[in-house]
Amino acid sequence: MSRTYAVTAVAVVFLATVLVGGFGLRISRTTSDFYVASRTVRPRLNAAAISGEYLSAASFLGIAGLVLVHGPDMLWYPVGYTAGYLVLLVFVAAPLRRSGAYTLPDFAEGRLESRQVRRLVSVFVVAAGWLYLVPQLQGAGLTLKILTGAPGRLGDVLVASVVVIAVAAGGMRSITFVQVFQYWLKLTALLVPAIFLVLAWRGDGRPRVTFDEQLSVFRADHPLYATYGLIVATFLGTMGLPHVVVRFYTSPNGRDARRTTVAVLALIGVFYLLPPVYGALGRLYAPELIHGGDADAAVLLLPGRVIGGLGGDLLGALIAGGAFAAFLSTASGLTMAVAGVITQDVLPSRGVRHFRLATVLAMCVPLAGSLMVSRVPVADSVGMAFAVSASSFCPLLVLGIWWRRLTPPGAVAGLLLGGGSAFLSVAITVSGAVRPPGWPHALLAWPAVWSVPVGFLAMVLVSLATPGRIPSGTNAAMTRFHLPETLTAGRHR
Repeated sequence: MSRTYAVTAVAVVFLATVLVGGFGLRISRTTSDFYVASRTVRPRLNAAAISGEYLSAASFLGIAGLVLVHGPDMLWYPVGYTAGYLVLLVFVAAPLRRSGAYTLPDFAEGRLESRQVRRLVSVFVVAAGWLYLVPQLQGAGLTLKILTGAPGRLGDVLVASVVVIAVAAGGMRSITFVQVFQYWLKLTALLVPAIFLVLAWRGDGRPRVTFDEQLSVFRADHPLYATYGLIVATFLGTMGLPHVVVRFYTSPNGRDARRTTVAVLALIGVFYLLPPVYGALGRLYAPELIHGGDADAAVLLLPGRVIGGLGGDLLGALIAGGAFAAFLSTASGLTMAVAGVITQDVLPSRGVRHFRLATVLAMCVPLAGSLMVSRVPVADSVGMAFAVSASSFCPLLVLGIWWRRLTPPGAVAGLLLGGGSAFLSVAITVSGAVRPPGWPHALLAWPAVWSVPVGFLAMVLVSLATPGRIPSGTNAAMTRFHLPETLTAGRHR
C-alpha cells in the first residue's frame, strides 16, 4: 500500500473528526448538552451514533483476524455482539431512559438511595472503560505502523490526542455528530473494498477457502465451555458497557430509546456481514499472517495483495481511514462515559471546566497502559471487557429495573463477587500467570459462565437476607421505570 495515500486518508479522518466535533461545540451551551445532549437525540441519529462507537477495533480488524487464524468458530463474536442488543431492547433500554439519570452511578444511586453503591459502580465504570480503551489505542498503533512504518506507539498517542480534543470541546453533542459520521465512514470503508475483493476472487477462478490449518482455540482448550463463555459475555455484556448505556440517556423518552435499539440492530447487523469476508479471503491471499502474529492487519493488507496498483492503494487508503474512524469513535464514547463519572464522583465541581479536566484524566491511564502492556489480539481483549461488564452491570441493571427487593448490601455483594472476580480473572489472563491448555486457563480466560451467575446469586441472596434495607423510594422508582412518560410527567424530569 502506498504510504502517501494511507497517511493522507488518516489525516483526512483526523481533520474531519475535529471539524465535525467543532460543529458540536457551536451548539453545546449547557451542562446537559455536555452530558446527554439535553436528551434530544432522535432514534435514527442516535442509532448511527451508538453503532459508530460500538463498532470498535475488535469489529473492524479483530473479527477478520480471528476468522483468519481460528476459522468459522469465531463467528460467535459478531453474533454475540449483535444479539446483545436484543437483550438490551427487552430488559433495559426504555426503563433506563426513564430513570432520568446521566450515568450508571446516577442510576444506581437513584434506584438504591446509597452513596456507597454509587461509589462502587463508579469504580467499575472507570475500570471497564479503561479496560476497553487500551485495545483501541493499541490497534491504532498497529495500524499506523503497518500503513506508514511509523513507531508503533505513535498511533496510540495520536488517537488519544484527537479524542481528548473532540470530547473536551463539545461533550455529548460533539461526540454524537462525530460518531454518526464515523459509522457511515466505517461501513463504506469495509463495503466498497469488499465488493472489489470478491470480484477479484471471482475473476481468479473462485478458489476454495479452506480452514484445514488453523490454531485451535475453542476446539482444543475446552471448546464447549469457551464458546458458552463468549456467548454469555457478549449477550449480557452489551447492556453494561458504559459508552453504550450513556447514549440511551440522550433519547427524548423511553419509546425513542426502544426505537433506537431496533435501528442499532439493523445497522450493526449489516456491518458484521463484512469482516468474515476479509477473514476468509485472508486465508487465500495472506496465509502467512496465520502464524505471524499480525492477523489483525489482514483487512489493511488485502487490497494491495489482491488488487494491487492504484486501485489497491486507493481501496487500502479507504480502509485505513475507516480503521482510524473505528478507533476514534469507540475511544470517544468510552472517554465520554469515563469523564462523566470522574466529573460527578471525583472532581469537586460538575461544571463544564471540570468535565474537560476529567476528559484528560480519563485518557491518561489507558494511554499509559497501551504503551506499557504487551499487545493482545483486539477482539480477545474486548471480549474480556464484555465479561467484566456482564458480571457487574448486567445483574445491577436487570435486578434494579425488574426486582423490587434489591437492596444496597445485595448490590454491593453482587458487584464485588461477580464483577470483581471477572476483573481479577482478566488481569491474571493478561499477565500470563496461567497459560493454556487446561481448565485453570479456560476458567480465567472466559469467566462469564460462572462470574455472571455469581453476581446475580450474590445480589439476590444478600438482598433477601437484608429485607430491612429496601430503599423507601423503591415503589416510586419502579413506577417511573415502567410507566410511559406521559403518565409520570413532571415527576422525574
